[in-house]
Amino acid sequence: MHFVDTNIFIRHLTGDDPIKAQACYELFKRAATDTITLTTTEAVIAEVVFVLSSKRLYNLPRQRIRELLYPLLNLKGFQLPQRPTLLRALDLYELYNLDFEDTLVIAHMERQNLKDMYSYDRGFDKIPEIIRHEP
Repeated sequence: MHFVDTNIFIRHLTGDDPIKAQACYELFKRAATDTITLTTTEAVIAEVVFVLSSKRLYNLPRQRIRELLYPLLNLKGFQLPQRPTLLRALDLYELYNLDFEDTLVIAHMERQNLKDMYSYDRGFDKIPEIIRHEP
């Protein structure tokens, strides 16, 4: 198994360095055919979303980020222990004007059937199923 860092996703998805983009494409193609096993973490995906959405860098819309990441995270040779949670977080990220890290929190709460949370972040109030409390 091989770990995939943020910059590999970015080079592949943006093509901003054609030589590296092609090499990254080949790597993901190998994962698609299950000739290599890849993995990554939620932190890496959060950083990818942050970089792709950054107004100073790529400024991609939420829907486009979701469209780009979904197929990669679903590759046959990509082992992600929290795949359903990551995919749900991407869905929520597209739907709500929240940071990806917050949608990841919501996805984890849903997975654990939790409705109540403590937070000073009023952004969570956008999610009708979440009841936010302040200590």
